[in-house]
Amino acid sequence: MSAEATNPGAPLRKRGRPRIDLRRLGRVALLGPVSRDRLPDAIGHVAEAHRAHYPDADLAILRKAYVLAETSHRGQMRKSGEPYITHPLAVTLILAELGAETTTLTASLLHDTVEDTEVTLDQVRAEFGDEVCYLVDGVTKLEKVDYGAAAEPETFRKMLVATGNDVRVMSIKLADRLHNMRTLGVMRPEKQARIAKVTRDVLIPLAERLGVQALKTELEDLVFAILHPDEYERTQALISSWGGAQDPLTDIADSVRATLRDAGISAEVLIRPRHFVSVHRVRIKRGEMRGTDFGRLLVLVGEDADCYAVLGELHTCFTPVISEFKDFIAAPKFNLYQSLHTAVVGPEGAVAEVLIRTHRMHKVAEAGVVALGNPYTQDGTTAAHQAEPADGERADPTRPGWLSRLLDWQESATDSDQFWATLRDDLAQDREITVFRTDGGTLGLPAGASCVDAAYAQYGDEAHGCIGARVNGRLATLSTVLNDGDTVQLLLAQDASSGPSPEWLDHARTPAARIAISAWLDAHPDGAQGPHKSRPDAPRPQAQPADDPSGSRGRPAGRAPTVAVDTPGAPVRLAGCCTPVPPDGIVGFTVRGGSVTVHREECPAVARMRAIGRAAVGAHWNAPDDRSDTPDYRVTLVAESFGRPRLLADLTEAIATAEAAIVSATVEPPSEQRVRHTYTLQLPDAAGLPGLMRAMRDVPGVYDVSRAQQPAATG
Repeated sequence: MSAEATNPGAPLRKRGRPRIDLRRLGRVALLGPVSRDRLPDAIGHVAEAHRAHYPDADLAILRKAYVLAETSHRGQMRKSGEPYITHPLAVTLILAELGAETTTLTASLLHDTVEDTEVTLDQVRAEFGDEVCYLVDGVTKLEKVDYGAAAEPETFRKMLVATGNDVRVMSIKLADRLHNMRTLGVMRPEKQARIAKVTRDVLIPLAERLGVQALKTELEDLVFAILHPDEYERTQALISSWGGAQDPLTDIADSVRATLRDAGISAEVLIRPRHFVSVHRVRIKRGEMRGTDFGRLLVLVGEDADCYAVLGELHTCFTPVISEFKDFIAAPKFNLYQSLHTAVVGPEGAVAEVLIRTHRMHKVAEAGVVALGNPYTQDGTTAAHQAEPADGERADPTRPGWLSRLLDWQESATDSDQFWATLRDDLAQDREITVFRTDGGTLGLPAGASCVDAAYAQYGDEAHGCIGARVNGRLATLSTVLNDGDTVQLLLAQDASSGPSPEWLDHARTPAARIAISAWLDAHPDGAQGPHKSRPDAPRPQAQPADDPSGSRGRPAGRAPTVAVDTPGAPVRLAGCCTPVPPDGIVGFTVRGGSVTVHREECPAVARMRAIGRAAVGAHWNAPDDRSDTPDYRVTLVAESFGRPRLLADLTEAIATAEAAIVSATVEPPSEQRVRHTYTLQLPDAAGLPGLMRAMRDVPGVYDVSRAQQPAATG
């Protein structure tokens, strides 16, 4: 194995760049500022790392920031015995190697000055501009966070707000925590454990969500060593035991290089060792470790299309493990990560995991939002004096969707303990899915999210009136768990008094949903204020008899509309399967006894009659005569709905309001929380049918109303 495997937490450095000696830096820093015509030696390595990413960067502002930081911190010492200036230097170096732009590095050098020295924010603004001042102020607020358990809820709420307004604030904080964790050995064991737990529970998940994998993996290993020393030593010994053996990944990497070379694909094939925690997880999952489990192959190419070309060659020339394939290029992860994941069987039968990505994808995979430069300029470069908006808010185009959601729900969480609990739950989610809306948009949700979560993610508080959903075109209950790639359509009630049920909390996974539901339930301790409260498991309405008083209003039954057919003298009746009414197109068929049954033209019975050779009989509606007792029109409607209390009463009220009389009504037994109602109605005027159907659809809980298409006998 490579040297990196024996110290997997070490940050990536360009070959040939020596490891930084912080004690030497401390001695250099104590010499004070140098002449104005050259860069201080103490930050020469920072400049080198920065120029590797930004060859044309103006280093003058870094020199100026270093001089202020060094003079301000002069005389201050760290608990490790080093001059304090070594800390902001180390933090800045971490960010420079990740590719942070000049403004971030400037703020990093100054991040402790306002907190620990006489330097003021006004001074920082005057000398370095609003942008640097904004970042230093944000980090200063984070530095005031008391990591004691009692203080965590409210202080982390503030941390989240500061992070959300500019993700670079959290980037500096993560680098700051990484350097502190590297030097945590000088503290008492109990304090080490307390800081390590907060790092594990909050900062590492935030690093994951910001996509800064280089920081996240080293933080994981440092926390692992403190909180689980025995397991850490066991993992370290396991890695060391493979260090001297022939690495089977080397042979597979050579085969992959030869395959891609023969295919004419320009690619860089690297062996990427796993860090300690990753090795530990693989050992727990698989038990006995294989030689290829200690690392993965990384294939770097120039263009997106080359990634799929590499995948095709690997799956053609090697035996692929299909279950291991994942496409995070077509569907990037929530933290901006893009890559193709696969696994292939090597020449000797060893299975190797392979990551395929472009060089730019690799940079973002390592550094996340840090690699995207300044989010408030078009080209990612420094905006030296960009003014802060008057309201203090910034529209950050790189801010991940999950962070925007967290900012939204933290404003709704009035209770700090509730905020803390939901934050911990949300950060514990290590995978996110993408579901598609029917309007073409998408929703990012944690794995295991339900339709309840999708409703609140899309509609906010309007989701209180959600009565159901369609998932991939099929009706689904609100408790349905969504899968990556599902298409979801949420069905909302029109009644503003609708509200969630306490049972919705059992299906909610996102903080936004849980906080909104809890807030509504707290504000409505007696339940919904109206009759339309919807819930996934509400009691189902029972069928009422046809002469139920709730359906007795409307016009009394009168004569049926008359139909003329092309068979003179034949008795005529309207088919009960489709209950035609004017101005429906109609057609008749002669049945036993010589009578003619008239159907709507689109009735399924018409197709069946014609299929068995029955001759159609022409039919048309007679104009009503001028007698006062004008005909009533009979029609059968089917209403499909989600069950809830008083649904049947509300439907019959809508029917009566439309001046229709109920001849008969049936309600089928509930199936999967859905109810089917069939009504045979008499209308005073056929022209009122569309309005009646709209009124029935507007009843909360009803998602469809249609004309009956019941089977009919062929005679």
